Amino acid sequence: MQKTLVGLGAILAMLTLAGCQTAQGFGEDVSTAGQVIQQESAEAM
Repeated sequence: MQKTLVGLGAILAMLTLAGCQTAQGFGEDVSTAGQVIQQESAEAM
């Protein structure tokens, strides 16, 4: 389970870095990625 979350986090990080073009966009992307990880971990429990 933990490997799945780590893999998901790595994929989200790559997409975030590839998709954002400004510091504000980066912050929004990181926030969104954090929310997705929290939701996935809550569902796993």
